[in-house]
Amino acid sequence: MTERQSVEFWFDPACPWAWMSSRWLMEVERIRDIDVTWSVMSLSVLNEGRDLPEPYRDLMDRSWGPVRVIIAAAAAHGDTVIKPLYDAMGTQIHLERVSDRAQVIATALEQVGLPAELAEAATTDAHDEALRASHARAIGLVGDDVGTPVISVAGVAFFGPVVTPAPKGEAAGCLWDGCVLVASTPGFYELKRTRDADPIFD
Repeated sequence: MTERQSVEFWFDPACPWAWMSSRWLMEVERIRDIDVTWSVMSLSVLNEGRDLPEPYRDLMDRSWGPVRVIIAAAAAHGDTVIKPLYDAMGTQIHLERVSDRAQVIATALEQVGLPAELAEAATTDAHDEALRASHARAIGLVGDDVGTPVISVAGVAFFGPVVTPAPKGEAAGCLWDGCVLVASTPGFYELKRTRDADPIFD
């Protein structure tokens, strides 16, 4: 029997490419012997102090709330709430195109069955120490010249994959096998080509 692998996936709900990768990893979890732990990283933390175009700076400012609420919810109700909250937030942000982050948070909490008052965490730094610690674990594995998602498996970690649409069935499994293979190759760092498509969410 193949030994099951523990995988950790770090995401920011604001990132459409992390959303694509998460849907792919859910498919991988179905057809490969892996168990996924879902963790938060923050593009807002990653981009602190950087000179950003105004539209992206606005996105970073609005992106504090969702990750803070997920961290607060996990602290109060356990890590099992992380993935359902991510699914609920991501569906609104990426599929339904809800731009009001307060609405995203309130709806997600209601859908997951969590107390509405957890939304208050969005506008306070009370849980930022835990948020930064989770973020730092991811960045500590791959370096700070990447974004989200970050995946860790079998002693190696990598950024990505950046892929659209999310592969299904054995195609998802083959991409997983390839990612793990190249990431575990000593001295391997990067494969990249220019993106010519936006995320395809269907």
